[in-house]
Amino acid sequence: MTSLGLQLFSFAGALCILIAYVGHQMSWMRSTSAWYNILNAIGSGILAYIAFHPFSVGFVILETVWAAVSLWALIRSRNKQAVSR
Repeated sequence: MTSLGLQLFSFAGALCILIAYVGHQMSWMRSTSAWYNILNAIGSGILAYIAFHPFSVGFVILETVWAAVSLWALIRSRNKQAVSR
């Protein structure tokens, strides 16, 4: 991927996280909603990938854990919904 491509890809990742953050702060979405967790998982997954090129240990850890926790929260909320039905 070219330098411009990586920049655009990282911008998309940051935008996903910022949309979720602003949406939550403005009460447009709850932190338990699927969209909130999907946006966080996609955004942090993209930024984790970017952090590997070149390798930046702090950002790799931050973004990988962020993505994992977002996916875990998404799965947990889906399981709670399935049990309550």
